[in-house]
Order: sequence, then C-alpha cells, then structure tokens
Amino acid sequence: MPWNQQGGGNGGPWGGGGGGNNGGSPWGKRPSGGGNGGGTPPPDIEEMLKKSQDRLKKFMPGGFGGGKGIILGLIVAGVLWGITGFYRVQPGEEGVQLLFGEFNGRTTPGLNYWFPSPIGDVDIVDAENIRRVQIGYSGQSGRGREVPGESLILTGDQNIVDMDVDVLWRVSDAANYLFNVRDPETTVKIMAESSLREVIGQTSLDNALTDGRAEVQAKTRQVLQETLDQYQTGIEITNVQLQKADPPQPVIDAFNEVQRARQDKERLQNEAEAYRNSVVPTARGEAQKMIQGASAYKEKVTAEAEGEAQKFLSIYDTYKGSKEITRERIFLETMSEIYGNSNKTIIDTKNGGSGVVPYLPLNQLQKQGGQ
Repeated sequence: MPWNQQGGGNGGPWGGGGGGNNGGSPWGKRPSGGGNGGGTPPPDIEEMLKKSQDRLKKFMPGGFGGGKGIILGLIVAGVLWGITGFYRVQPGEEGVQLLFGEFNGRTTPGLNYWFPSPIGDVDIVDAENIRRVQIGYSGQSGRGREVPGESLILTGDQNIVDMDVDVLWRVSDAANYLFNVRDPETTVKIMAESSLREVIGQTSLDNALTDGRAEVQAKTRQVLQETLDQYQTGIEITNVQLQKADPPQPVIDAFNEVQRARQDKERLQNEAEAYRNSVVPTARGEAQKMIQGASAYKEKVTAEAEGEAQKFLSIYDTYKGSKEITRERIFLETMSEIYGNSNKTIIDTKNGGSGVVPYLPLNQLQKQGGQ
C-alpha cells in the first residue's frame, strides 16, 4: 500500500500512521494487536527545530532572513574574535607582539591585550629560566657518556687535553632571540665549543690543568658572549663551568708520573731555599762580626803605632837636649821591659859568688842535640 493510503490518514510521509492518528508521526503508536501494548514515541525532530525557531523569532522579529540577523551575527562573531586578544604573561616571561607578522613591541608580566589573529600575534618567551649546554659529554657529569669529538682539544703547547664544560645561558632579548636564532641550543653549543678551542689554543697544558682553570672559564665566557652579541642573538651567558680537565686517558699514567716528578722537584727546591734562608743570614752575621773585629783591630794597631811614634819623637827631642841622661833612661826602661815578665835569679858577684859554682848541664844538652 502506498504511504499516502496507510490507515486511511490524510498525511504525507510524516502524516498519520495506522490507528487513525491524523497529523501523527510515522514513529507514532504501533497498531494494536498481537498481544503487544503501545510503545513510547521517539522525539519529534521537526517539532524541536520549529520550537527553536520560534524562540529566536522572539529576539529577532524579522527572522534570520532579514538584515538584522546578519548584522547581529557579525556583531557576536566580532565580539568573540576580539575576546581572543587577551593574554597573560607570567612572572619571568616576556611577551613579543607582532602586527601582520612584524615585531611591534614587548609586554611585561600581567594581563595584556593585543590584536587577535590574523592581524596580530603574541609570542611568550621564558626570560628567567637558566638553560644548560654540555660540551664534551652528555648526561650527568662524572657518569655521563663522553663525546671525544668535543672533549679533546689542542693546547697552545701542542698537547691534548680532555675537557667537560657546562655553559649556562638565558634569554636577554626576546625579540632577537625569536627572530635572529633558528635553533638557540645548537647555536650556543657550536659557538661555545669554538670559543673554548680558541682559548685553550692559547693556553699551555699545565696552565689549563692547574692554576689557569678559572682564567680559562672567564676568557671562554667573554669570547662566547662577544660572538653572540655580534650576531644579536638575544642570549646572555651567565656562567661557564669547567667540569673536568685531564690528559687523554691513554697517557694519563705517564702524565701523573711527570706531575709527581715536578712535585718532588718543587719540594727539593723549597727545602734548598729554606736552608739557604737559614744559612745565609748566619754567614752574613759572622762576616759582619769579622769585619767589625778587623776594623777594631785596625784602629787599635793604628793608635798604638801612632802612640809609639809620638813617644819616640818625644824621646828624641829629650835626647837632643841631654843625651847621657836620656840614654840611661832608655836603657833602664828597656831592661825593665825585658826582665819585667821573666824569672830572675840575682847573684852577688862582689863577694866572689858566695859559694855559687857555675853549672853546665851537658847531659841535657846532649839529649836535646840528639833529638
């Protein structure tokens, strides 16, 4: 039976179904019979659309077909599009505003507004976070994987040093960082490795391994920062940390032996210097003492000689005045000086020696002569 003749109804395909329900839906009640009761009808989609249109007509009496509906739709769309221009910049971040793809300005942390896309755009950059680039190794220092192509560097005295370095950096200019650098981390790594090789190429191996580590870090940071600034990368190097500086692994034992020999040499030099510092002042003191004694002896001898000369001249003057008396006095003074410090035996010869017999000790003289 055609759809327009089912149940004697006068509806179309959405007209009455069986059971005489005029104006009903084809999803209406099923015909009774067969012992089955009537089911709940599904929702009427057409009715729902009609009710929605009626509600909108209350707000827009002219309907969607008129100019007012189009204008209102454009206004709503414009408001929604304009709201998308609000954005928030967190503390430590910096916003970069673009107008038709070109840089227009920077924004500070807080709630900001800018032209929505596609007219404007905003890129937010973390300008406070410190990033790290590793040279010579990957992973945690001391337990990471070595990268010999990066870590082995030629020194100024034609030796090779094995170095691990950390480069810490941050964003200093968000606009330059976004527009002048394609891959910031790779750029920092390549430039840092080049700067490190330049500095080590002017440094001796001993200096790089011992006292010159701090100088190597400072010079590498300076050269790297100057290179980054030259290309206006907007990157600031906060620190260069030298994690390891050793000779290459195959020769490290021989190098340590040389270091021990140098330490022994320095120890012996220090001991010799200490001995010199203790002996030289003593020798200088003794020499000064001898010089002072010689000077005193010189003055004493000179004074005595001058006194003797003066005495002789005085005696000579006296001698010229009375020769006999002066001769007698000189004789007595001379004899007094000769016999003053010697043992003396006085024999009175006027009385015939008073029993004194001259004695010549021949035995003793013969013994002395035989010796």
